[in-house]
Amino acid sequence: MKVKLKYGFEGLEIEIPETPNFKGVIYPDEPPVVENPEKEIYRLLKNPIKSKPLKDIAKGRENAIILISDITRPVPNKVILPPILKTLEESGIPKEKIKILIATGIHRPNLGEELIHLVGEEIANNYEIINHYSKKDEDMEFVGKIDNDVPVYINKNYLKADLKILTGFIEPHLWAGYSGGRKSILPGISSIKTLEYMHSPEMVAHPKTTYGILEGNPFHEAGLKIMKLTGADFLLNVTLNTNKEITGIFTGDPVDAHIEGCKFLEKFCIKYLDEPLDFILTTNSGAPLDINLYQTVKGMSAVFPVMKEGGIILIASKCFEGLGSKEYLKTLEEVDTPENFLKRLMNKEFFYPDQWCAQEMYQILIKNPTWIYTDGVEHEKLKKLYFKPIENIENAIEELLKKFGENARWAVIPDGPMVILRLKN
Repeated sequence: MKVKLKYGFEGLEIEIPETPNFKGVIYPDEPPVVENPEKEIYRLLKNPIKSKPLKDIAKGRENAIILISDITRPVPNKVILPPILKTLEESGIPKEKIKILIATGIHRPNLGEELIHLVGEEIANNYEIINHYSKKDEDMEFVGKIDNDVPVYINKNYLKADLKILTGFIEPHLWAGYSGGRKSILPGISSIKTLEYMHSPEMVAHPKTTYGILEGNPFHEAGLKIMKLTGADFLLNVTLNTNKEITGIFTGDPVDAHIEGCKFLEKFCIKYLDEPLDFILTTNSGAPLDINLYQTVKGMSAVFPVMKEGGIILIASKCFEGLGSKEYLKTLEEVDTPENFLKRLMNKEFFYPDQWCAQEMYQILIKNPTWIYTDGVEHEKLKKLYFKPIENIENAIEELLKKFGENARWAVIPDGPMVILRLKN
């Protein structure tokens, strides 16, 4: 059987055997593509969920800010931004009073050609576009505390705006349950001082801080509290299929419209298995998500719930920018053994921005050894980080079938974390 895995921009075609207990190639179900999405966006800006039309909200406002996702997310900004911008200008807000703020979280800024790729040349040349820098204290403003002791510092540009609009796309997320909505603010435009609390070891280790769960999820609930503190007037989120085409558009109230989008997506992305697997082949959903090892934990985390202890995760992730940020490299230098690293991290013997993905990674690795196929990281580095690098995926599957036997339970997930896997019990 031939299967094309999401890998970088080009994909990776492999041939796999069909064995007695092979559980199949598991894809998310996909709703129909939205025909003429730009026209539909205009319609939904006038007919939002539990909100006045955007044009009515914008009337009388002096200025506006629009939050967009950074380059690591495949949001179709060139499609969703023009209707918003035109609506604001028709409502009386001139383009020189409209700012676009890239909600980078703690990621690097998007500049130059990358910025043009993100929003298109027309928008890049005609609107003020700002990157969020989470470590620049001078860009932040304290707005209060949540949960008694968590200080909330948010980008000043957003707080000063008269009209605040959130955009993005909704996909399964390893901590927030689903992306989109409140995530534009937390972590999108939050200070590292706030993220130190919100990505704390306890938060990452919480059983409900995981894919596909909103109710009782402390990360989701914290995001809602921070959004209430900072304010948000309107939301436009989309869902996408595996070809990055728009399948759903959700506009209106930043809480209710986002929840509607999550409910819509849930029907298509959650898949159930009867019993745990011996091994699995998955991906990190291809570009732009498989940009580095830091992001690769998302593909590992999405399949972790259906693995038997000791079962092996085989993941293909391009990692075209290597391991990750400088801070992530510093975090990885703390790794002696996975167990001791987690113990020291929980005891708060050190703190580095980005350590949360390392925590998630080693929480998985101590239970499920992970083999990785990648072009972007040297094999010796991967071995030191307790991964097993492989040269050929087909040969690795053959080796795993020898290890677990011809009756091994296994599956293939070409789209990685776009599918949420769960056990029926």
